[in-house]
Amino acid sequence: MAKPASRPTKRGGSSAFPAMLIGLSIGAILAAIVAIWVTGNNPFKSIVPQPAPVAAPAPPSKPEAAPNFDFYEVLPGDAPAPAPAAQDKPVIPEVFYLQAGAFQSPADADNLKAQLALLGLEAVIQTSDQGDKGVFHRVRVGPLSAMDEVERTRSLLTLNNIPVTLVRETPQSQETP
Repeated sequence: MAKPASRPTKRGGSSAFPAMLIGLSIGAILAAIVAIWVTGNNPFKSIVPQPAPVAAPAPPSKPEAAPNFDFYEVLPGDAPAPAPAAQDKPVIPEVFYLQAGAFQSPADADNLKAQLALLGLEAVIQTSDQGDKGVFHRVRVGPLSAMDEVERTRSLLTLNNIPVTLVRETPQSQETP
């Protein structure tokens, strides 16, 4: 005779969710009690607001008279209008870079950048497409803002047999509306 298929039977017991909920509630209540005890602030204490001092009413002031504009008094006679003041354009300082090399291979540019990093100099690699000449990867140290800083960096690179070329850039200013 064939055995009847057995169905899974439910086991007795309760799930862990109600126990977790009760534990979290008790923990929150205990944390609130400890916080009140440590800080001494009882948020459940009734606070009686103090009455605000009443300021004396200000005496009524006399309203100011409105200005009287007359068309013929407002406009100047035949006097020429003053020229508007010329706005001085802000002086944009030059920025200096020391170009240590330009390579067609990005690996060569990375090697020189690493060599400069070992000397304690921060270098950037600028990639530019030169059309029929190909793509060049320029290794530049900078930006440097002062000429004495340029000379110190140049002498450090010369001592380490790295020839450099000075590159000056003037940042483009944007017009304000």
